[in-house]
Amino acid sequence: MHSEESILKRLFPFRWQDLLVCVAILFCAATVCMILQSVSTSEGFASPIFVLAVLLISRLTNGYLFGLAASVVGVIAVNYTFTYPYGAIDFTLSGYPLTFLTFLMVSVVTSAMTTQVKQQERLRAENEKEKMRANLLRSVSHDIRTPLTSIVGSTSAILENPSISRAEQEDLLRDVRDEAQWLIRVVENLLSVTRIGENGQAQIAKKDEAAEEILGDAARKFRKRFPNVNITVEAPRELLLVPMDAILIEQVLVNLLENAVRHGETTTCVSLSVRRQGRLAKFSVRDNGRGIPRDQLPRLFDGTLKSSETSSGDGKRDMGLGLVVCLTIVRAHNGFMEAQNMEGGGAEFFFCLPLSEEEEQ
Repeated sequence: MHSEESILKRLFPFRWQDLLVCVAILFCAATVCMILQSVSTSEGFASPIFVLAVLLISRLTNGYLFGLAASVVGVIAVNYTFTYPYGAIDFTLSGYPLTFLTFLMVSVVTSAMTTQVKQQERLRAENEKEKMRANLLRSVSHDIRTPLTSIVGSTSAILENPSISRAEQEDLLRDVRDEAQWLIRVVENLLSVTRIGENGQAQIAKKDEAAEEILGDAARKFRKRFPNVNITVEAPRELLLVPMDAILIEQVLVNLLENAVRHGETTTCVSLSVRRQGRLAKFSVRDNGRGIPRDQLPRLFDGTLKSSETSSGDGKRDMGLGLVVCLTIVRAHNGFMEAQNMEGGGAEFFFCLPLSEEEEQ
């Protein structure tokens, strides 16, 4: 019994907001028909106007309730007010019943199809969200488990082998430190994802930020972690303000810079740049490494890459979590992200964010 009630509520939900939308659209349709009736003697204009009204109501309201109700109200309004005999519904007239039933069926089918398409879009969005969540969980489980295993192994070797040399102890402790730093990065990524809304849209506070400063902060963090890799920063001379959450976008850039070193194998220098491209700000990270294998390009941002497929082969690092997080953050800023191999060797990861209204002018 309760399941049947829940199904009915899901298919025919009632909201006052939807009722107001329905009444407003029907009122507008009736007004337009009255205006046309006052300037024309024809009768064929009312039906398509009310069919359009039913279509809009079905698209802008939830469930089937108001779309079907608008179908019935529209049929009665057209046949009672805007079709001869005016002010009456007479099924004895030749062709009148067929016209009445045809318009009713067209309205009902239009309402049902529009509502069904809208529900399919909602289900598709939910499936994409579940897919993203599953990919994140899969990546997290691997990225956290493997470093922890390494930390446990290194500390156990130090504690259980008193005869181990000082140099070997330092090497093992250095490995522990590196793995702990990697775990911190994973947690930072996860915290970034929690700042993104459940619907994939931004629950973030965007402010106009100077793009050059964001690049500088990201480059400084990168230099501390990879002092032996040369990094160049390029920014336009004029001030480029981009609406963003500075912390999140900085993390995207840091993730991309670290990926360039870890997966480029031969990377010795990276380039970090931003430039204006129409109404967008294009952020780019380029490296002189080995590039991206062609078979991995289509799957870079879906979190399905496994560590066994990456070049390192050490089971410690993969591109899944970092790039999934980067894409999620960029999409939350209404932007997009892509990757490509460069002709002279190396790879480029770039993303574009919309500029503020002031920058668009």
